[in-house]
Amino acid sequence: MDNGMDNMLDMYLFETNSLLEQLDELLIEAEKNEEFTTDDVNEIFRAMHTIKGSSAMMEFNSLMTIAHRIEDLFFFVRENGIDSLNSTDKSELFNLTFKSTDVLRGEVEKLENNEPLSTNIDSMTSEINSFLNKISGTGEPEEEAPAAQEDVPEVKASGGSEAGQKLVESFGSKCPFFLQIFFDEGCGMENLRAFMLVNALHGTAMEFEFYPEDVESNGAASEAIIDHGFFVGLHSEEDVNKAIAVVEEQGSIQTYEVIHAQEKKAEDEKPKAADVPKEAPAQAEPAKGNPAVKEAAGAQPQQHAKQSLISVNLSKLDALQAIVGEIVITESMVASSPELQGLKLDSFLKSTRQLRKLTDDLQDISMSLRMVSISGTFQKMNRIVRDMKKALGKDVRLTIIGEDTEIDKTIIDSISDPIMHIVRNSMDHGIEVTKEERIAAGKDPQGELVLSASHTGSEVIISISDDGQGMDTEKILAKAARNGLLTKPESEYSKKEILALLMLPGFSTNEEVTEFSGRGVGMDVVKKNVESVGGTISITSELGQGSCTTLKIPLTMAIVDGMEIRVGRSIFTIPISNIRQSIKIAKENVLHDAKGNEIVKIMDEFYPIIRLHEFYNIEPEVTNIEDGILIWVEAGDHSYCMFVDELLGERQIVVKPLPSYLNSFNIKDYGISGCTILGDGNISIILEVMNLYNAANV
Repeated sequence: MDNGMDNMLDMYLFETNSLLEQLDELLIEAEKNEEFTTDDVNEIFRAMHTIKGSSAMMEFNSLMTIAHRIEDLFFFVRENGIDSLNSTDKSELFNLTFKSTDVLRGEVEKLENNEPLSTNIDSMTSEINSFLNKISGTGEPEEEAPAAQEDVPEVKASGGSEAGQKLVESFGSKCPFFLQIFFDEGCGMENLRAFMLVNALHGTAMEFEFYPEDVESNGAASEAIIDHGFFVGLHSEEDVNKAIAVVEEQGSIQTYEVIHAQEKKAEDEKPKAADVPKEAPAQAEPAKGNPAVKEAAGAQPQQHAKQSLISVNLSKLDALQAIVGEIVITESMVASSPELQGLKLDSFLKSTRQLRKLTDDLQDISMSLRMVSISGTFQKMNRIVRDMKKALGKDVRLTIIGEDTEIDKTIIDSISDPIMHIVRNSMDHGIEVTKEERIAAGKDPQGELVLSASHTGSEVIISISDDGQGMDTEKILAKAARNGLLTKPESEYSKKEILALLMLPGFSTNEEVTEFSGRGVGMDVVKKNVESVGGTISITSELGQGSCTTLKIPLTMAIVDGMEIRVGRSIFTIPISNIRQSIKIAKENVLHDAKGNEIVKIMDEFYPIIRLHEFYNIEPEVTNIEDGILIWVEAGDHSYCMFVDELLGERQIVVKPLPSYLNSFNIKDYGISGCTILGDGNISIILEVMNLYNAANV
């Protein structure tokens, strides 16, 4: 039972989060256009209706109530048209909807963290109700109350048949049957709930009357409905049954009762049948049209989003990936079994080639299941930029490029916060404060922030750039010197090295603490998060022109192409993505720098040489530079050569995490990122090129 509830909760959280993300995208796009379209209104109404229903099923009252109120608000907007609102009301509607989605998202986060939901959401619901009363013209019900009472005599009805019968007689209707309907006590906006019911009844294509008749436009009718109920007049028992079916599907219905009016002659009913459509279709026409628009607008997205798609728990994909990894290892063990070495087995070799092809296909499919578009992460930045624009009073547009780029789900979760932090920094301290500053600098008065993503082989390149004021490298260097962060004379620092100082722990160019922090604050955490998924980060900037932060992220961390190398009797693996070239050189081509370290000239550039046997203190078989091999590797800003005994060949490797007890030794700081199992069952250490360079230089 608990497992079933957990599954339901997971599905609820997935669906609700997806809807809230879609709403954010829709609202931001609509706000850019300064207008809600009919499709926008229908989509918001549908999303809130879904959240309301699923929250009610899960008994999450705070979520249900807020979603219900927003649904009522957009129902009114949908029925009356967005053009019925003035520009001030539209602006307030945007802000109120954004605020509501924030509150809903906050409640969802509480569920995800096993925290209790809010018990008091009166301020949010009151704000929505006040706005709805304002736009529906019911802010002063005292003046319109008499009009609401014209059709309803002062009879205290409590739902009893006798009181209901008297009310029915007062209508002067010739309908033989009436439904008297009472809504839940305290549900609010009873007139709009009654109109929603009328709208639903029109969908059945039957003729009916309803009292009070002005529920759409007269908010004061709510009091009459609370006291006496809402009445629907019907012409046959068949229509009564149809109406009851519709009523039972509506929300907030407390009770309903069928009232039989005095019998009418058949000839009296015929003119009534001719008379009623004169009024009813006039009210039904917009009601019939709008659901049709909603259906037409909703049909296409629904097919695009849901057809042939299912949601899968990430833990199941992790398990699948682990099994595929074991299959890859086992296939390698079978194909390279020592017992088969030297034997001529043509049929066996043919079978192993086919097995390799199938395991490659299986691996590609299992990896593709984990790949998700980065658009979700990028679209969240729209909201960050929108909120900061209003808070800081800056005019900035966000341009998104390559949002369809796909990356491993686990990696996306890890880089979402770093991207958000960089965007905040660019908005807060990258873009100039005033338009006048930008105009004086010869720039567009509106600042621009560009988020882009693209594939390059086995990596995804993500860049966050702005056309703001850029970074002053002299100030950065001076600040680093004051803080004692420099490791060499100031004159020896290149521009790239100076900008890299921003990512040292605690470094900041901001002199004041602000709501959004200063450029550089927390950049060490950003760097750590990016490097934890095997990525690299670099910063470029031109003073007065803007800045760009670039992230290089691996597509996946589970199975990668690697090059096996041998040093002494130890076998290491280097990711293919880090290798530029492998070369053999003559002894005279090796030079020494001022500190006595070995360097080699390749393509008119000098690169340091790191001898792995010396670094890891391994007994070597080869020490002469001419007998071994140099592997030219690159990661981030670092490019250098590794000296190894032998290249063993390229193969797919399954990345296995290191045992947790090794973490206390900070083993990753020595250039070790994980391990893999070889075909013969032995273990190969996977080298992390950047950390190895840093450790060797220290």
